[in-house]
Amino acid sequence: MRALLRKHALFFVFFTLTGLALRLLFLWKLSFIAGDSFIYGDIAKNWLQHGTYAMSEDGSLVPTLIRLPGYPLFLVVMWSLFGVEHYTAVLGAQILLDLGTCFVVAGLALETAGERAARIAFALSTLCVFFANYDATPLTEPLAIFFTALGLLGAVKGLARLRTEHWLGWWMVCGFATAASVILRPDGGILLAALGLYLLLWMTVVGDARRVLAAGLLVAAVGLAPLVPWTLRNQRAFGVFQPLAPRFANNPNEYAPTGFYRWVRTWIVDYISVEDIYWHVPGEPVDASKLPDRAFDSALQRAWTRGLFNLYNQSQKLTPELDAQFRSLAEQRITAAPLRYYVWLPLLRVADMWLRPRTEALPLNSRWWEFREDPKDAAIGGALGLANLFLMVLAVVGATRGHVRFAGTLLLFIVLRSAFLSTLENPEPRYVLECYPAVLVLAAAAFRRRAIRR
Repeated sequence: MRALLRKHALFFVFFTLTGLALRLLFLWKLSFIAGDSFIYGDIAKNWLQHGTYAMSEDGSLVPTLIRLPGYPLFLVVMWSLFGVEHYTAVLGAQILLDLGTCFVVAGLALETAGERAARIAFALSTLCVFFANYDATPLTEPLAIFFTALGLLGAVKGLARLRTEHWLGWWMVCGFATAASVILRPDGGILLAALGLYLLLWMTVVGDARRVLAAGLLVAAVGLAPLVPWTLRNQRAFGVFQPLAPRFANNPNEYAPTGFYRWVRTWIVDYISVEDIYWHVPGEPVDASKLPDRAFDSALQRAWTRGLFNLYNQSQKLTPELDAQFRSLAEQRITAAPLRYYVWLPLLRVADMWLRPRTEALPLNSRWWEFREDPKDAAIGGALGLANLFLMVLAVVGATRGHVRFAGTLLLFIVLRSAFLSTLENPEPRYVLECYPAVLVLAAAAFRRRAIRR
């Protein structure tokens, strides 16, 4: 990589500065603090000022486990250096880290698809508005994307050097990156699962069993190590075995309306329903008229559903009794159409996450397709959608032309992460951004003239 940087110094300087300018523009004009940002910030402030991993409730500190400690720890470090709640410093650090991601993606492309693909992947990364968008928001995405890219880079370099004397160091890098991914987000473990499965396939097909097994055990041990103190803390503080954050982000003493969530999965497909319905429960009234027609199988179900929301809107609380009614409604719909629930809707949710214009973190109308209502926002949303689709098409071309070494690593991670995301009831497009380092490498490989020999 150093030789490539020296050989094309002006190219990398130009795109680095362009990428920096793009990200500073987002920071200056489009930065915002999301709801989850305040949760992370509250935990980090209490951790820094009181030494307690807790949230503030009615003037008291209440221990919590609803978020993994990776991002709060990042905030603690930044606020120790620049002052408590100095979010501008946090965003500045995310910008620098994301520019680092661009170099990691270039290194990944260099290892798997050659110099030309490395330069193209770097240019695509620096110009990626989807990366720049989340650099201007205090959320886990920039860190998660960086460590995912670094983990993949460590894996492919480790595989390429498996029969040399220098094979172990890159697997240590891979393990460290995996550990960071795991402690940032519960779904960070998908990277570890993808690498483990790929190593198993490699050992079965190619061989090198001793070193492959050693690499896999090393990555697993290092990758899972941060969860040990976190699990012990949760056992001590709450009396529960909780190695990750809970599925529904609830503390052990808090009720999770799983019946409502199950009902949501019987019809939800797109992000707009997350905004209109999902995020309102509990705590805000719901306009049931915004439910799409696919949420009902009959006029009787329509009346039943609207009756449940009328009851909910009276207090904006989802009681266990009301939640049981949503569960009954969900079971009726699942029994009537099991393929819809287990196959078609999950596939549509994944397709929505991959193909939406990703305007959720921008001050744009989320109903970007309603051109007559807001032509300007519709035009911007449409342009972003086309840019995203262009990347997807390039990635498919790059993956199918046989131009990428160790392509199975990248594709397996994308497939496993997509499969996991299909099970969620909140299809937010940001959840696929961790796949974008792999997508950008595959897209850049579409421009390679000849395949690399495996």
